[in-house]
Amino acid sequence: MTRRSEADASAEIAAWQWRQIVNGATDTAIITTDPRGAVTSWNNGASNILGWDEAEMLGQSLSRIFAAEDQQAQLLREIDDAVSVGKGGGEEGWRFRKDGSRFWAVGELSPIRDGTRIVGFIKILRDRTAQRDAEENIREERQALEVLNHASSEISRETDLHKLVQIVTDAGVKLSGAEFGAFFYNLVNDAGESYTLYTLSGAPMEAFSKFPMPRNTEVFAPTFNGEGIVRSDDITRDPRYGKNTPRRGMPEGHLPVRSYLAVPVISRTGEVLGGLFFGHAKTGVFNERSERGLSGLAAEAAVAIDNVRLSQAMQREIDERKRAQEALVELNATLEKQVTERTEQLRKNEEALRQSQKMEAVGQLTGGVAHDFNNLLQVIIGNLDTIKRNLPEESARLQRAAKHAMNGAQRAATLTQRLLAFSRRQPLDPKPLDVNALVNGLSEMVHRTLSETISVETVLGAGVWRVEVDPAELEAAIINLAVNARDAMPNGGRLTIETSNAHIDEAYVAAHSEVVPGQYVAIAVTDTGVGMEPKTIAQAFEPFFTTKAVGKGTGLGLSQVYGFVKQSGGHVKIYSEIGQGTTVKLYLPRIAAEGLREDSDSLPSPEGAQEETILVLEDDEDVRAYSVDTLRELGYRVIEAHDGPAALRLLEREPRVDLLFTDVVLPGGLTGAQVAAQAKTLRPALKVLFTTGYARNAIIHHGRLDKGVQLIVKPFSFSELAAKVRDVLDAK
Repeated sequence: MTRRSEADASAEIAAWQWRQIVNGATDTAIITTDPRGAVTSWNNGASNILGWDEAEMLGQSLSRIFAAEDQQAQLLREIDDAVSVGKGGGEEGWRFRKDGSRFWAVGELSPIRDGTRIVGFIKILRDRTAQRDAEENIREERQALEVLNHASSEISRETDLHKLVQIVTDAGVKLSGAEFGAFFYNLVNDAGESYTLYTLSGAPMEAFSKFPMPRNTEVFAPTFNGEGIVRSDDITRDPRYGKNTPRRGMPEGHLPVRSYLAVPVISRTGEVLGGLFFGHAKTGVFNERSERGLSGLAAEAAVAIDNVRLSQAMQREIDERKRAQEALVELNATLEKQVTERTEQLRKNEEALRQSQKMEAVGQLTGGVAHDFNNLLQVIIGNLDTIKRNLPEESARLQRAAKHAMNGAQRAATLTQRLLAFSRRQPLDPKPLDVNALVNGLSEMVHRTLSETISVETVLGAGVWRVEVDPAELEAAIINLAVNARDAMPNGGRLTIETSNAHIDEAYVAAHSEVVPGQYVAIAVTDTGVGMEPKTIAQAFEPFFTTKAVGKGTGLGLSQVYGFVKQSGGHVKIYSEIGQGTTVKLYLPRIAAEGLREDSDSLPSPEGAQEETILVLEDDEDVRAYSVDTLRELGYRVIEAHDGPAALRLLEREPRVDLLFTDVVLPGGLTGAQVAAQAKTLRPALKVLFTTGYARNAIIHHGRLDKGVQLIVKPFSFSELAAKVRDVLDAK
């Protein structure tokens, strides 16, 4: 009996220890059942994930966690598989909680044996909802980019207007997930008469042909007037719906529309070219991603339609000139030459305008995509930074893993920044600058960047004027050009960086419509490399275009240089010959005001005092959580808000707030700049620090920060945020 008591006590201790271990897995459901699937144990992780506590589930069938229509059958399938092959389930799928909500889970059912006899089963279940949502978001973003890239490629080649708008309509249906879509567009015939045509996607033409054209009602007016996007989860419940007489809504036989999304297509001149309209029989189909994608598509469509119209108008002009030429050819031989030259010049101007509009449209698209990626990268880099700072020194393997992950995330941030540079959406901080001093200081870095087989020569012009640009971005542009030059000289050569004053006259501007005449400072980077063909030069500034082997380049270096120079009000030109080398010239405008001193940055103190209070205003929950945790770790008192109205209410009742740290783009009807302006009326001494994923017109105009605005660009690190906050708080 003594030995039996000791065995019972030992068994009780083992069972208690097993229970402690199982309950320690708070994010994993560990459940045991009898052979029929009735629950015999239920750990804390199961309660956290599924909502039932152990008392509620003991003796109950595990089938509760499956969908109601297939509960018992699903459990029996898993039991049969566990008995026959040793494991049941294992595939991912929806599971259900006590409150009826569902979550995406993965789990398997394994048998518990007493010798050869199965005495029960153990179920291991994990919640993968967050991972699935992230994977789904990435997949949807990738699909949207593929649709937009394919549509852009097709419409850039299409010269038939009706075919062009059909391509756009089909792409819009794919992009938005609509059941059907239409593109109503205005057309002007050769007689100058204007009328409206339309294309359909997802529905036959007869679905609309029996109805009159849409009128300028309250639902359609914002689109036809170019006022903005209209999105409704249920158009039949929209207050603007049903006010057009005599039908008061959709006529009988109309396609069933509940979800509604309409986007105006506006020319660069401001003319409303038409509207994209999309519908779905279900409610709540369209979201902000749908709006962003269709905004980019509408911009592409506007550029393409403008180009087709320009081409048609140009062709009419060429035809007219050709008829005049044929009538005068025998009378004036020199006139033939003049008409030929003029026609060629018009063709070149048309091509230059087409290329400029294409680059602008691609820039708008890449800027929006880069904005979303910067928010994702902020969460990734911020939390990796926290992990690295809190890992113990003895965890060498984890330290290396965190370092490699951070390096990858920072490379992604660099690529995103290059996209922003090309799209002219990066926030520049220009300062009066001596170009000669900057180039001279860069020479050592360029020497280190290039191989020993390449000699570097710096030629600084005398009396070079000053410019007003962002010094860091100019340095990055020159380094980019130097690296490209190195790759063009695999067997060695010579690189020359030269500065000089330059004047762009009206004759040059006539052939380059995007350039402004005037005085410039020229920076020429010349190599003795392999050179480029004219076709390569024409595409060199396009993002992701590269002549390098796969894995040897991103194709963003020259596009970043192009975007920076254009955003700085300058001009960039490539001169190259095969076998002779390449020269890339950057023209930066001379500043009129001389003698301005460059600002010198002082080292900020990253530490905060407990009584200093910061209000964090950020709509993205993950980014807000990281910012709040970081600032609290730095010693600040932090309060938080998810939109502008909530932030203003906090300011009204909080006794002390020293700094408002706000995103630029916010929900709730107020931008970050508007919240800051109202906050200043409540607390005139309040300091403000903005953050953004890319430049917005609220605080950045013509590519430059508004005077007095403080900004930190996403993604930022722990140390960058600490330094910037301290700098703003300490500023007089």
